[in-house]
Order: sequence, then structure tokens, then C-alpha cells
Amino acid sequence: MSDDDEITLGRIETEVALLMRFGEATRRATGTAEHRVLDRAAYVILRHLDTAGPQNVSALAARLNLDGSTVTRQVSALQRDGLIVRAPDPTDGRGTVISPTPAGLQRMAAVQNARTRLYGDMLADWSAEDRTTLATLLGRLNQALVSRSRPR
Repeated sequence: MSDDDEITLGRIETEVALLMRFGEATRRATGTAEHRVLDRAAYVILRHLDTAGPQNVSALAARLNLDGSTVTRQVSALQRDGLIVRAPDPTDGRGTVISPTPAGLQRMAAVQNARTRLYGDMLADWSAEDRTTLATLLGRLNQALVSRSRPR
């Protein structure tokens, strides 16, 4: 690895660490209630279910790269709060699939809209091309993280 590569990778490491820290601090400091109607885990689960449709816990855990017991606890909390429902799995009568309720989708949409407005405000002076590039590069980074963390 060249010195330039090492310097660049060091910058990336620092920027990702700061992104995670500042992102969490921004979430906590934002005064609007919409940001707080769901915790991070609930938001990610509901976003995935909204996109992918009903899932069993195993598929959900695999997609989110989490342990099944962790997802089971999170799903139980979501069910207790009326944000998801369980139904018999149509492909395996022994299991269940999880779907968002209208209340779950409403809360997820409130958080999504609040976050979209926040990023719109923060990136207002960026060009459309820069925002598109950022979205593309973040997608690539997320995919690399998923690929790296999957069992080999």
C-alpha cells in the first residue's frame, strides 16, 4: 500500500467515525418529535419490511446482519407497541412472518420525512450532482460493509 493510499484510508476511517458520531448527536439534538417516534432499530426494521414485504425473523436478521435473538427481541417490542403484526408464514405453516401495521408505517414515514427535511436543509448548498454522488458513494460503502460482515 502506498503512502497516499494509507493517508486516504486514514481520512476515510476518521470521516466515517465522525459521521457516525455526528449523525447520532444530530438525531438526539433535533428538537422535532418526528425524529424520536422510533428508535434506530425499529426504524430500520420497519423500513426494510416496507420495502421487502413480510419477512420471517431469520430473513430479517440475515438482511440486517443481526443475530436472530436480537431481532426477535426488537420484533417483540414492535409488536407490543402495535407497530408490527405476525401472521402464519404462507410458505411454512410452522413459522410466522412479520408485517408493519398502519401505525408502524405512519411512524416510519414521519421519521423518514423528518430525516429527509433535515438532510435537505444540511445539503441545501450542495449541487444536485454532489448530492447524487454522495448517495451513490454511501450506497457503495453500505454494500461493502454488508459484504464484509457476512459470514464467509
